[in-house]
Amino acid sequence: MIERQLDIATRDGATTTFIVHPERGGPHPVILFFMDAPAIREELRDMARRLATSGYYVMLPNLYYRSGVMELGPLSRDPASPERKRMFELMESLSIDGIMDDAAGLLAFAAGDKAADTSRVGTVGYCMSGQYAINAAARFPDQVKAAASIYGVRLVTEAANSPHRVATPSGAELYFACAETDHWAPLEMVETLRQTLAADGAKAEVELYPGVEHGFAFPQRPVYDKPAAERHWERLLALFGRNLGG
Repeated sequence: MIERQLDIATRDGATTTFIVHPERGGPHPVILFFMDAPAIREELRDMARRLATSGYYVMLPNLYYRSGVMELGPLSRDPASPERKRMFELMESLSIDGIMDDAAGLLAFAAGDKAADTSRVGTVGYCMSGQYAINAAARFPDQVKAAASIYGVRLVTEAANSPHRVATPSGAELYFACAETDHWAPLEMVETLRQTLAADGAKAEVELYPGVEHGFAFPQRPVYDKPAAERHWERLLALFGRNLGG
């Protein structure tokens, strides 16, 4: 595997991005891997590596670069702790339009790398970034062929760019993995999402993971559930395999 970390130019500056891909067999389809709220950490880099072993050029950007933050370090489980409050402040500082600008910069960089094939792009976002993964499919329809939201939040809002509104026009195959117990993405939202996508004829699957909580796919979380995590990997790799090759 080839790994590197470098700053990639965006409209608002430069985002430090972890890139990993196989040494042989390129150019490889590109996967934009959007982080969750606790920011960049080795846990996410390991997940990027796992994707890359299946034949993908994986880009994991730091979405908090506008605030000058890269890694948050250990977080208290107390929601009122200063560390948690800072994390939520950083999360609220982001916008769909801003992250789409970042995605444009990432794709422009990848287009100049002979190891990457930007005609075949997939996206995946966890937690706060599920909405970004789906919006990227809508913003870059000629390139993004598949997108996945893993226990994504804010999937149904009143905004024009709400994921449930932009999903169908994207044309990409979409996958939504939802935890049965999720304060941030309650079952009512999941059902509205499912019904809207079905009514609109979207090429999408909304799958409920029973008996697990938000964050179940992260090995370092207390709520980690190995069977559910492995199911999410199976679904994710099959999604990308069908639409991107690799």
